[in-house]
Amino acid sequence: MTIHSGDDSVDDPVSALFEKAAAAYADRDFLHVPWEACRDYSPIAVTVTYSDARVRVAGLAARFRAAGYGAGHRIAVALDNRPEFFLHFLALNSLGASIVPLNAAMSMAELAYVLEHSDASLAVTHRGHEAHLKAALTNNIALWIAGEEGDRVPPRTAATAAPVASSGEAALLYTSGSTGTPKGCVLSNEYFMEVGRLYTGLGGYCRFGIGDRLATPLPVTHMNALAVSFMAMLMTGGCLVQLDRFHPSTWWQSLRDARATAFHYLGVMPAMLLKAQPSPSDDFRGVLRFGFGAGVDPRHHAAFETRFGVPLIEAWAMTETGAGAWITANREPRHVGQRCFGKAPPGLAYRIVDDAQNDTERGVAGELWVRREGEAPRRGFFSGYYKDEAATRQAWAGGWFKTGDLVRQGDDGAFFFVDRSKNIIRRSGENIAAVEVESALQAHPDVLASAVCPVPDELRGEEVFAFVVLRPGRSGSLESATRLQAHCRQALAYYKSPGFIGFCAALPQTASQKLARAEIKKLGAGAVASGEAFDLRQLKQRAARGAES
Repeated sequence: MTIHSGDDSVDDPVSALFEKAAAAYADRDFLHVPWEACRDYSPIAVTVTYSDARVRVAGLAARFRAAGYGAGHRIAVALDNRPEFFLHFLALNSLGASIVPLNAAMSMAELAYVLEHSDASLAVTHRGHEAHLKAALTNNIALWIAGEEGDRVPPRTAATAAPVASSGEAALLYTSGSTGTPKGCVLSNEYFMEVGRLYTGLGGYCRFGIGDRLATPLPVTHMNALAVSFMAMLMTGGCLVQLDRFHPSTWWQSLRDARATAFHYLGVMPAMLLKAQPSPSDDFRGVLRFGFGAGVDPRHHAAFETRFGVPLIEAWAMTETGAGAWITANREPRHVGQRCFGKAPPGLAYRIVDDAQNDTERGVAGELWVRREGEAPRRGFFSGYYKDEAATRQAWAGGWFKTGDLVRQGDDGAFFFVDRSKNIIRRSGENIAAVEVESALQAHPDVLASAVCPVPDELRGEEVFAFVVLRPGRSGSLESATRLQAHCRQALAYYKSPGFIGFCAALPQTASQKLARAEIKKLGAGAVASGEAFDLRQLKQRAARGAES
């Protein structure tokens, strides 16, 4: 059951859908945070009903409006996975403003880039991130510490008066791209509505009903938590159980306390949960209907479902594709343990092509190209990369969106994930551009050259590996490796820094003098397996509560 009707326009703002939900489900829980996930800022678990949220959203909207913010303005929001994030999103959406979700774990330089590039006119955060955000702000961007009694929203200035977002834009979401510099994906209200309608209409294992409570530990700076889980609950009058992050030791208890009926996961989570000692309370049949995510290790897929009684539904999508190209293994056969992510749904056109851009034969891996069938091939996709029309044209060259993912198709039409063709490391759900880490390394005076690639990691799927060529007179040692990693942690978010560093005399190159990425990846895996690389993973911890990073 969903609250939207066939008469609703996909161009309607998300806030209009929220108003309908708040009117229909006033007394139901809208947002919930278990105490384990909010103990840093609340003495008890936090619950916000639809009616409570309606009042708070209206109050926030009035404050932003009084300060001069409205249609076409962008507001950067660094509120972590707290309920306030979604309340600010809805309030600004009701004014026609767009949000720029900020990951406060980013370095000052990374935050400064996003704030400047996005043309944000205001940044909103809580007291815990105040100093970090202030250090990253430019002169034109004001900072508001939200949630403090009597604190006025800083008024819009002449320097930030002009609208910068196009009509219908709901969010500008930055993702790591293979070129190194984060790209700003423009996401419209239509994008959010299409995502919600597709997810709630999947059926099969992914069924939604009255009173569902969907738990997710994923960051709101990603499309999954920002749009998928949020819109599903909004469209069905359900409750979003938003955890601060994934804590293996308290995961199941948090879900029990929150009365969750389904959850979202990253591929690394099943591996970590299976490490716990078996317990009679492990069986969740009849309690948790499904888990929804991507990237579960094939070795753990069946074992998890057998032990916990919850089907893990693998899916494929990208921030850029949204609901325009979304594939889900929500019906049998799911080919459990084979990296299967389902069959193409009706309306999705696709190609699997080789390096010469010829269609591959069934069973042969190639890059996945996608678009919608019919006269609107980009419906449900992102609107484009902000300030980078060239990259948008390149991604859509020839009328197909180039995903950069290598897949193969089975005899029954199901898709199986093989690898990524782009230079991206996927660590604990975070996309990390190899060239971004390389740029940070090569800014160190001891480094002559570097090459970064993914290597397998038992818990996090992949880890960042760096080969480094040092300048003459420098020696490769644990001390120098630790120094280089510390340098990267200053320049980048902690999770982007190398978990392994290996030193070499020269980097493999192709005949055209480019890095031989495939060979480097094999050499990196070999260096880790043989112990020839320095293992620095224990140093990769976020500033707070880092033991489970």
